[in-house]
Amino acid sequence: MSTLFTNFFKNINQIRPLEADFTEVLDAIALKPRMLYFYGKMPENVAINGKKTRPKTVAIVGSRHNTKYGEEIAYKMAYELAKRGVVIVSGLAYGIDSISHRATLDASGTTIAVLGTPINDIYPKSHQSLAKEIIEKGGAILSEYAPRTPEFENSPLAIDEYLKNGKRSLNYKSTFLHRNRLISGLSDIIVVVEAADHSGTLNTAAHALNQGKDVFAVPGNITNPYSRGCNSLIKQGATPYTEPEELLKILFPEDYRKKSRKKNLSPPRGDTEVETKILEALFKGLRRGEEIMDSLDLPSPSFNEAITLLEIKGLVRSLGLNNWSLS
Repeated sequence: MSTLFTNFFKNINQIRPLEADFTEVLDAIALKPRMLYFYGKMPENVAINGKKTRPKTVAIVGSRHNTKYGEEIAYKMAYELAKRGVVIVSGLAYGIDSISHRATLDASGTTIAVLGTPINDIYPKSHQSLAKEIIEKGGAILSEYAPRTPEFENSPLAIDEYLKNGKRSLNYKSTFLHRNRLISGLSDIIVVVEAADHSGTLNTAAHALNQGKDVFAVPGNITNPYSRGCNSLIKQGATPYTEPEELLKILFPEDYRKKSRKKNLSPPRGDTEVETKILEALFKGLRRGEEIMDSLDLPSPSFNEAITLLEIKGLVRSLGLNNWSLS
C-alpha cells in the first residue's frame, strides 16, 4: 500500500455487532462475527414515515467478469435505489461489485464494502481509490478480520478454523466465501446481477436464503455463461429482477399504499378533453353509456370513438351491454 493510502487508511474502528444500530442484525446470523473492524462510519437510523429506523439496505452482487448488459443493470439499480436513500452493500471486487459502489457514489448515496481480507489489506489494491472515496462520502469499508500487523500471528481472528501448523493464517479463498454471509446479513434484499454456474456470488444467495432474505436474480441470455447462475436461481425460486421499482415497493410499502390511495381519490386523465370527461363520469359512478352521453351532452359517434380508445389504453373495461367501469 502506498504512503498516500497508508496515511489515509489509519483510523480503524473496532466494534461488536450489537454496538451499532446498523450492524446489530449480524448478531442473529449463523456464524455471527465476534468483532468488526471498519474505516469510515456506519449508517445511522433514519426517519421513515415519522419513525426512526434502520436504513433500508440492498446487496448487489455479481460476476467479476460482467457484460455490458450486467453493467447497465447494476449501475441503474444502485443509482436509483441510492437516490431513494437505500444503503448499497457489496464486496469491492472487480465487476458488478465495483459498478454498484460507483453508481451509489454518483447518486450521492451511502455504500458499504465488505472485505474478505484483513481490514488494512484493501483488496483488490487497484480499488484503494474507490475505497477512499466510499469513506470520504460517508460510507464504510468493513471486515471481520483484524488489521495485519508485524504481530499478525497473535492477532484475534473471527473464525478459529484458520489455523495452520500451529500459527494463525488466512485461507483467502475461504474467507471471501465466509464474508458473503455478512453481505447478505446486513441487507434486506439481495440481488444477483450476473453469475456463472459455480460463482462465489451464488454463495451469497445461499446465505441470504438461509437468513430468510428476499433474493432477486437478473434474468440473462441463456447462451451467456455468466447468466447461468442467475437463471438457475430463478428456476429455484428467486424472484426475477426487471426494474428498481420492484425493490422499492418491498422496501417502502407504505409509500406505495399512499400513492395507491391518492390515485383512488382522483380520476385518471385522458389524452383528450372528451376522454377526460368520460373518465370523470365513470369515477363519479356512472356505468351505462347512454347515461354518460346524456350527462356530457355527447353525441354517440364521439363517445364510441373515445371509449374504444380508452379501452385500448387500458383505462376502462367493458362490463357488457354498453356498460363501463374504470380499470
